[in-house]
Amino acid sequence: MTKPESFITNGIRIDGRKPEEIRPITIEVGVLDRADGSCYIEHGLNKVLAAVYGPREVHPRHMQKPTTAIVRFRYNMASFSVEERKRPGPDRRSVEVSKVSREALEPVIFTEYFPKSSIDVFVEVLQADAGTRTVGINAASVALADAGIPMRGLVSACAVGKVDGELVLDLMKEEDNYGEADMPLAMTQTGEITLLQMDGNLTPEEFEKAIEMAQEGCKRIYEIQRNALIERYKRDIETEEEPLETPEEEPVEVETVVENEAEEETSEEVESE
Repeated sequence: MTKPESFITNGIRIDGRKPEEIRPITIEVGVLDRADGSCYIEHGLNKVLAAVYGPREVHPRHMQKPTTAIVRFRYNMASFSVEERKRPGPDRRSVEVSKVSREALEPVIFTEYFPKSSIDVFVEVLQADAGTRTVGINAASVALADAGIPMRGLVSACAVGKVDGELVLDLMKEEDNYGEADMPLAMTQTGEITLLQMDGNLTPEEFEKAIEMAQEGCKRIYEIQRNALIERYKRDIETEEEPLETPEEEPVEVETVVENEAEEETSEEVESE
C-alpha cells in the first residue's frame, strides 16, 4: 500500500466522505443459534462477528467472584482478515484490545445479578479495514443485549483521527496507516465515556473537538444498534402472532352419503333373505 498524495481534496476524503461522516454500517442480530446472543456487523469494509455465552458456571472455579459475575472478552483477528496472512492465535495487540474492550463494556452490565458466574464475549474479525476494536465493541454490545444480559444501556464506539492537519471521523485503512493521530472512544447512551485511547499528537483544542466529533459519531451508531435490535424482536413478535395454518377439511357431498347408506340397507336386506 502506497501513501496517497492527499487525503482530503476540496473537503472530500479519498473514499468520498466528508470529514465528519461515518462509513456505511449494517447490523444483523441473532445470527448464531448456539450462542445466547450474537451479532454480525459490516462497518465499511470491516466484517466482525460477536457471540455471547452466559451467564454460566465459571471454569476454572478459582476465578469465581462470590458477589458478582466476571466478564471475559476475547478479541481475535482471523488469519485471512488482512492482506498479508496473520499468524493464528493471540498476540500482544489482541490481548490489549481484549482488555480495553472488556473494560469498556463491564460498567454497563449488572454483574451483581449473577454471582459466581461468567459472561463470555467472543469477537472474531473476519475482514479488517481499520477501527476493528471500535467495531468489535459495537458488535459485542448488541450481542449482549440479544443474549438478554441486564444492562444499563448500549455501548457505542467510534474513532477520530487527524490527516493532512484536519480531524476526520471514523478512519479508513489508509487514513489509519498514514494519519497523524488516532483516538478511539466508547461511550454509553447517556454520554458516559468508557474507553478513550490516543495514538499520535493533538493540540488541546484539537483534542476537545475530537471528543465532540467522536461523541456525535457514537450517537449515530447507537441509533443503528437500537434499530437493529428493534427489527430483530419485531420479527420474533410477528412470527409468534401468525395464526397456525390448519388443514382444510374436504366437503362431504350429502348425496354420496345418502347413496352409501341406501346401498348398505339393501345389502343387509338381501343377506337377511
